[in-house]
Amino acid sequence: MMNRVVLVGRLTKNPELRYTPAGVAVATFTLAVNRTFTNQQGEREADFINCVVWRKPAENVANFLRKGSMAGVDGRVQTRNYEGNDGKRVYVTEIVAESVQFLEPKSVANGGARASFPDESSAPPEKETNPSSNNPPSKPLEERKGPITVSDDDLPF
Repeated sequence: MMNRVVLVGRLTKNPELRYTPAGVAVATFTLAVNRTFTNQQGEREADFINCVVWRKPAENVANFLRKGSMAGVDGRVQTRNYEGNDGKRVYVTEIVAESVQFLEPKSVANGGARASFPDESSAPPEKETNPSSNNPPSKPLEERKGPITVSDDDLPF
């Protein structure tokens, strides 16, 4: 049998961190995961999936993720039930995360600006390197023009 879930989405609110009477950390959060298709109005819908993570990963989630943070969750589906205040049976289905990956830089998760990377137009011009040196060429093979010379010393066999 197999029970495995892998999700990527954004948190809908800040994680809630609590501790059991035995002192074990547990964090709960809801992940909004986009569906792969659009509805009849052309809008992409999302599923809101409740997640639970335990121990040190729970503390990390509470410390480093915020509402809107993108996260990857690897875990399993769990269903539990209890008797509500009105005496009715309440069923809860949630993802018990075995690992949570933070998929954005820390500055983005904390509300800072996105990391900016220079585009190729602002990069300094690339120099060709000597093919017989130990330094790899600065351009991929697809961008190079002309023959490539390789000495016998460069061959691994």
